[in-house]
Amino acid sequence: MAEYKHFPVMLQECIEGLNIRPDGIYVDGTLGRAGHSREIARRLTTGRLICIDRDQAALDAAPERLGEWMDRVTLVHGNFRDLADTLDGLHIPGVDGMLFDLGVSSPQLDDASRGFSYMQDAPLDMRMDQSDPLTAYDVVNTWPREELRRILFRYGEEKCATQIAAAIERRRAEKPIETTLELVEVIRSAMPAAALREKQHPAKRTFQAIRSAVNDELSAVDELLQAAVPRLNSGGRLCVISFHSLEDRIVKTALQGFAKGCTCPPDFPVCVCGKTPQVKLTPRKPILPSAQELAVNPRSRSAKLRVAEKL
Repeated sequence: MAEYKHFPVMLQECIEGLNIRPDGIYVDGTLGRAGHSREIARRLTTGRLICIDRDQAALDAAPERLGEWMDRVTLVHGNFRDLADTLDGLHIPGVDGMLFDLGVSSPQLDDASRGFSYMQDAPLDMRMDQSDPLTAYDVVNTWPREELRRILFRYGEEKCATQIAAAIERRRAEKPIETTLELVEVIRSAMPAAALREKQHPAKRTFQAIRSAVNDELSAVDELLQAAVPRLNSGGRLCVISFHSLEDRIVKTALQGFAKGCTCPPDFPVCVCGKTPQVKLTPRKPILPSAQELAVNPRSRSAKLRVAEKL
């Protein structure tokens, strides 16, 4: 089928990482195109797969994409940061595996009207959940210059954050910045010639930062991890795919925290904190896309997969 020409990121590695049991309960917290979900669901018999997504369009397309396996799937419109509430609402105390792909799904990038892409003109939107009130237009046209500078530097790691924020402020004083390509033009105008000669698109980091702010992505990732580990059954696996360094740092730090035991000072004769490891990292280092995958799906080049098993 044509819609599956884009290979789900590190599909085989995720399936191996989840170590799926046919009778287990699993969560795909980022349904997207359902590429990962299909492979999980088809391995279940009496098991259950909970598919969560903020984007109603992904949920609407899921029955066709999941086809014959829909009888073992539950679709949930929601934010993965609310994982505990979602599982409580379904009366599920614990699950045997969870997968979270933190990237923007291909349909969102490819649908120009959603405003995620700096390559196609569209209204400034960037909402993963189109029922949310905050849009990229609001961020670009109403947030103070210093707040814009802060998010560009923090979320996008943009070296030219100060210049870009100032250029946005000057342009919007004349008229609102309404479309993606208008914003790209402003970004280009603020950057020095050396930055414009870089391999990656000059607007990539700014768009990443604004998208992250619109969807509160980094806070959501940390909340997700704090909720996910306690809801894993013993032996259950957690797989998280991140696509940029800030996300990966949050995932790495949280999982290392759950994998750490006693936190007492080294000179204490006995442990008084009582803290024991909750997970083991399998493996300890992130898994990267294979050369074969990179050839088929260049969008996976920055992906890192971390896997943890509940003790």
